[in-house]
Amino acid sequence: MNGIDLSLTTAVVVLLLAVGAAAVARLGRLGHAPAVLVACLRAAAQLGAVSLIIVWAVERALAVTVFVLVMYGVASVTAGRRITSGSAVRWAAVPIAAGTLPVLALLFGSGVVPPLGITLIPVAGILLGGCLTATALAGRRALDELAHRRGEVEAALSLGFSERDAALEICRPPAAQALVPALDQTGTVGLVTLPGAFVGMLLGGAGPLQAGVVQLVVLVALLAAEAVAVVVTIELAARGRFGGGQRPGAGPSGGARRANR
Repeated sequence: MNGIDLSLTTAVVVLLLAVGAAAVARLGRLGHAPAVLVACLRAAAQLGAVSLIIVWAVERALAVTVFVLVMYGVASVTAGRRITSGSAVRWAAVPIAAGTLPVLALLFGSGVVPPLGITLIPVAGILLGGCLTATALAGRRALDELAHRRGEVEAALSLGFSERDAALEICRPPAAQALVPALDQTGTVGLVTLPGAFVGMLLGGAGPLQAGVVQLVVLVALLAAEAVAVVVTIELAARGRFGGGQRPGAGPSGGARRANR
């Protein structure tokens, strides 16, 4: 067998895994048991719908473009909501685009990846998904540090640092940890993990060498995209873009002190 069959056995196994994951989350008091089941149901429904759409869209340039833009929009909104709320959510679209677009342009412009709908959709999806995760992690860590270490930001300001530089000194090291998962995945590939692109190529009948080349391109491209996304996210956080216009470090106490001066 070269792939996983669509069968009753497959459906039962997937159902058992989903229910098992939810049960473990409940017994372990993780607080995510319902979310596990909802996520699995959404994944099944969305993948089924996407599979049908891709079959129709891959031969139509406009449909491929719309499909990628929808993925970009969903990734941006999801990352933004993980970081902040209100109108500031829209700023998450900047690091995701900054990370994804240049890498896509290089891959397809150089001819390394064929400029076809059947390749653009999955490659764009992989890059957007990676940038989504990196942006959300970096943004949350940056804002958490700026909130919890407000006094250190104020101290840096009193020493003559600009608001941006003071915020960067505090939030950049913790937020940079958002790149660690991508580094680990790239550094341990073949030794600890065999990622999806490699396994998918093998299941599809490709040779191991060809599958390895494809996976290498994907991993390095993903690492480059996520690195850009993390840098841009940290910069936006330091400039207060995710805080609804509030300056970094200017919490209730900081704002009150400035108002009384």
